[in-house]
Amino acid sequence: MSCLASCCVASSCGLCTSVASGISKKSARLAYCGVFGVSLVVSWILREVGAPLLEKFPWISGSDTHSKGWYQIQAVLRVSLGNFLFFAIFALIMIGVKDQSDRRDSWHHGGWMAKTVIWILLIILMFFLPNVVISIYGILSKFGAGLFLLVQVIILLDFTHSWNDAWVEKDEQKWYVALLVVSIGCYLAAFTFSGLLFIWFNPSGHDCGLNVFFIVMTMILAFAFAIIALHPKVNGSLLPASVISVYCAYLCYTGLSSEPRNYVCNGLHNKSAAVTTSTLILGMLTTVLSVLYSALRAGSSTTFLSPPSSPKTAGKAPLLEGEELEEGKEKKEKESRPVSYSYTFFHLIFALASMYSAMLLSGWTSSDESSDLIDVGWTSTWVRIATEWVTAALYVWSLVAPLILPDREFF
Repeated sequence: MSCLASCCVASSCGLCTSVASGISKKSARLAYCGVFGVSLVVSWILREVGAPLLEKFPWISGSDTHSKGWYQIQAVLRVSLGNFLFFAIFALIMIGVKDQSDRRDSWHHGGWMAKTVIWILLIILMFFLPNVVISIYGILSKFGAGLFLLVQVIILLDFTHSWNDAWVEKDEQKWYVALLVVSIGCYLAAFTFSGLLFIWFNPSGHDCGLNVFFIVMTMILAFAFAIIALHPKVNGSLLPASVISVYCAYLCYTGLSSEPRNYVCNGLHNKSAAVTTSTLILGMLTTVLSVLYSALRAGSSTTFLSPPSSPKTAGKAPLLEGEELEEGKEKKEKESRPVSYSYTFFHLIFALASMYSAMLLSGWTSSDESSDLIDVGWTSTWVRIATEWVTAALYVWSLVAPLILPDREFF
């Protein structure tokens, strides 16, 4: 019976290992997304309940008295640093992987038990580092998060241009009608949203000139996008202009909603003063989905993120006899297929996303100003508004650049 039980256990473990290997081989990107998502959840949990634990670590608490907010930021940054190192190490390891015959291709797709152990050890080790290292990482994270936002914008521009080109290439009337309907719908949504922003963030009886300026600029940009895109000398279309207009309106909303809750021009402050657990969960889920989509989309892009094409074999192997050799030849040709995306860039995006998530959960600050609210404060507001303006600038540049530099290809 014991022998039978051992055989059953061994067979079950082998089956589970085979299934896991097959899943990871086909869904490595989703598995990395899962690791990243777990890291965000861990950061959030330690942010909420980890302060009393960190106070017991003398190399963290030191001789000074720190507030709860300071310990919250420490927990977030330390988990973020461990996650950043995990993906940064893989980004370095995967430099130069061009085809599936490279041994590192299997490292990217398999070995999930070892990867999980490494990830856990890195997270734990970060809590034994001195505070000065974490402070330096907090400063660097601001720049890394900015790069991640820039990549987000480039991905969106690439997506909108690709969407428009895909429908135009169909060269059928119904698709042109669909382009027009979607474009009009997006513009209506953008201006309706902007109108709501006037109601929410420009309450009567208060001088809210800054908020009015942000909202008016958003509407002016939407008009400018359409005028430039439809200019006869510009190879543009109304669909990308309308989608970017909606995105800019959304960024304006997120920026204004990030204003401090005690700011009189934030019309949502009276509805969000008391933050409940459900509100925090909803905000965290939105953050997770946004970051994961951006990272997954970046690693899957077939335009500016694709690795260099793998060179074909210089010569063919001499003809050999035997079925075994033929099978080996077919297997070798199969393994020499080029990879479908850049592994290095994929991991680099997750590394930058780790920095971005740390800034979201810490309110873009390295001091003790953290609160129970996620991504709230003047720094968050200006980061969002700056991202909106950078988005507008890059979109306009994608339209006018072919006129200025006709020999270059843009998007």
